[in-house]
Amino acid sequence: MNKNISLTAYTVTTALGAGLSANREALKQSRSGLQKNAFAGIDFDTYVGQVEGVDDVILPEALTDFDCRNNRLAELGLQQDGMLEAIEELKGRYGAERVGLFIGTSTSGIQQTEMAYVSRDPDTGELPGWFNYASTHDVFSSVAYLSKRLGLRGPSQIISTACSSSSRVFAAAARHMQVGLCDAAVVGGIDSLCEMTLYGFNSLQLVSGQPCRPADTERDGINIGEAAGYVLLEKERQDTEHYLLGYGESSDAWHMSSPHPEGAGAVQAMLQALARAGLAPSQIDYINLHGTATLANDLAEDKAMMTVFEGKNPCSSTKGFTGHTLGAAGIVGAVFSCIAIEENLLPISLNTRHVDEQIQSNIVLESTPDKKSSVDIVMSNSLGFGGSNASLIIGRTL
Repeated sequence: MNKNISLTAYTVTTALGAGLSANREALKQSRSGLQKNAFAGIDFDTYVGQVEGVDDVILPEALTDFDCRNNRLAELGLQQDGMLEAIEELKGRYGAERVGLFIGTSTSGIQQTEMAYVSRDPDTGELPGWFNYASTHDVFSSVAYLSKRLGLRGPSQIISTACSSSSRVFAAAARHMQVGLCDAAVVGGIDSLCEMTLYGFNSLQLVSGQPCRPADTERDGINIGEAAGYVLLEKERQDTEHYLLGYGESSDAWHMSSPHPEGAGAVQAMLQALARAGLAPSQIDYINLHGTATLANDLAEDKAMMTVFEGKNPCSSTKGFTGHTLGAAGIVGAVFSCIAIEENLLPISLNTRHVDEQIQSNIVLESTPDKKSSVDIVMSNSLGFGGSNASLIIGRTL
């Protein structure tokens, strides 16, 4: 691929705060956004990465049919870092029909359905009149909302492949641009907290009652988070620092909810990304791991990492900062990769105290920037349920 697709604007909103500044400072200060759960309806102990202010967001009056937590989070993310203005400039440069929209999610607006079922008529069981499945819960809801909100008329696509969803949007957008279906794209990911996700992962015995500890010898599960983020992709421009150098995707279909024990699908995705970028493993300065802090996931990803990188490259999971944001994990990883490049930063594996002796990768535990070299090229991994895997390579130089 080389430098034929530029990242010209980006933003992310997580439990660390709304917008780049809050997230950048938290990464630099090694400060977590995880808090003891206070999300309504949850009766077990855990920590969550909840975004402040989502319930206060008001959608534009003409789009109130789309009102749900997921679309409010999507709107909150749009309002950060001049993203709305940047998208208007993109439309002015290429035309609204030449700008694609590619969004990843796993939950969509399922919380709206949860609320509707609680409010059923006690006699008839009918759902309340205010409930609109198509514009809230339906998996396409966020793309339908954003298309209308942004006035985009190019190709649009929702991708829901579990935790790889908003990494795969980069690949989908790149393919559309390469074959001439659009000249630019808005890619992003939105996933919001809901009871189904929290209880679902808890039923799998994958939720931790403490702040998650990726790669740690005492890790015992994930913390669920929520996030929204966007990146603008354009055909190569000279006035930008970040490029999509490569991407890789695989579907090993090993198990519904467990990774391939040797990380076979992850290896495929990483090798594809390196091949598309024309890079050797030694040229990757930092890897943002999927690193969920479950026993199986961290071990499987490490085996994949050792196959590709042999433990030589610095890497860490940032789930200890934000929690696992599921369908938004890919966009969070991509924007955090841009921040790492901007700041010459190797984010630490927050909350990791003692690396599991079975894990051999070069896990970053201390925030000690290497002044002798810069972080120029970053890989970000997203490894989802059902063996749906994606790796991105973002960089400013070759």
